[in-house]
Amino acid sequence: MIKSRLIQIVVSIFALFLSSQAFAERTMLNVSYDPTRELYKEYNPLFIKHWQEQTKETVDVQQSHAGSGKQSRAVIDGLEADVVTLALAYDVDQLYSKARLIPENWQTLLPSNSSPYTSTIVFVVRKGNPKQIKDWSDLTKDGVGIVTPNPKTSGGARWNYLAAWAYALKHNSNSEDTAKAFVGKLFKNAAVLDTGARGSTTSFVEREIGDVLITWENEAYLVLKEFGQDKYEVVTPSFSILAEPPVTVVEKVAKKNGNVDIAKEYLNYLYSKEAQEVIAKNFYRPIDKEVAAKYTKQFPDIELVTISELGGWNDVQKKHFADDGIFDQIYDQGK
Repeated sequence: MIKSRLIQIVVSIFALFLSSQAFAERTMLNVSYDPTRELYKEYNPLFIKHWQEQTKETVDVQQSHAGSGKQSRAVIDGLEADVVTLALAYDVDQLYSKARLIPENWQTLLPSNSSPYTSTIVFVVRKGNPKQIKDWSDLTKDGVGIVTPNPKTSGGARWNYLAAWAYALKHNSNSEDTAKAFVGKLFKNAAVLDTGARGSTTSFVEREIGDVLITWENEAYLVLKEFGQDKYEVVTPSFSILAEPPVTVVEKVAKKNGNVDIAKEYLNYLYSKEAQEVIAKNFYRPIDKEVAAKYTKQFPDIELVTISELGGWNDVQKKHFADDGIFDQIYDQGK
């Protein structure tokens, strides 16, 4: 009797599994950068519900996360992303220039240069701020251990680097020699260079390395939320950079997978009021002005430089992050 009942339960579970698989008529893949795990974990069920209400079809959304540069290369090498939601436009541009997976004008296909949210770069310090870190200049002092990802693999790290570079230019009459020396001192204080932003958070929080974590604003407030305001503090510097993480449909892959319609709506829906609320609650700065107005206390007003003011991503990448660029020069000197 018991054995028979157990068999019935197993059969029912298996049937339910098959049924759920059947209902998920299509599966799509979002290839993203490190700190967006929590955002898309909350957004995906919202989108799935929206899609089902609109089409009566159930879709399964899968995620892949790593450093933005690493993810871009993985897609070029064959990772079948229907959409990418990466840390910076240069990494998305590579999908066109290296593999023609997307149209050249991809950034014009969605509002706000295809960036449904923005962020900036701030610091996380240990409770009480024992090293009294208040601004970028404090990161170059002797005895300050810095945790930041590697700009060669991490989009967030490139934003970190450029925010420091722009700060140095602003405070030294736009002298690039002085800025180079400043950023060199900063990276000389780097206790560890992880491959991605989430790895740096792990090093700072769980491995207790360093005195200050340079990171995305959303990642900083997630540290407070998950690990406690009694252990960490967020320090907003006087000056930083406008980080605009972009999104796009990987048209060649989505077409091959029969997912173009889902992929387009997945990104379009990020601009909806419902999604913008989820974005704000996950500490990203929403594009929607009405939603943003509800969260003004959450996001400090800060002077921000833009990537276009620094020359645009193509020039910045070649100058700073290409082999033998300024980052390689200062990092090799600091070893």
